[in-house]
Amino acid sequence: MRAVLCREYYKYQTRGELKLYDTETDSLEFICKTLELKWMDNQRSISCIPEGTYDVVPRYSNKYGNHLHITDVEGRSLILIHWGNYAGSINPRTGYPDIRGCIMVGTAFMDLDGDGIVDITSSKKTFRELMKVAPDGFILDIEQ
Repeated sequence: MRAVLCREYYKYQTRGELKLYDTETDSLEFICKTLELKWMDNQRSISCIPEGTYDVVPRYSNKYGNHLHITDVEGRSLILIHWGNYAGSINPRTGYPDIRGCIMVGTAFMDLDGDGIVDITSSKKTFRELMKVAPDGFILDIEQ
């Protein structure tokens, strides 16, 4: 399986569209929206990762259960694909953004908390669907 993430960079965050393709048939298998932190020169915990090609592999943690790990990101570690809603804004329940450099998936962009910054919707459901389509991971191309 291979995936392409096309991004658009905004003042407070990075929004994208992720498409997964079957490598044998080149058929589109899955599509969703993504939300990341804004570009801050690949600084740890405050920036999205650079454009490029990465291996994405399955991983398990107590916090996210089964999820996906983006490997070999220069200068970074534990960059994950997981669920969440807030990037570039604060989760009103926790007081923190839902990511620190990872990629969240969902179905649409919407200002969920009325702070004027777009969030991502249906993230847990979208994430479960992604894990069904690509439980063994994929090759990821991130581009603008």
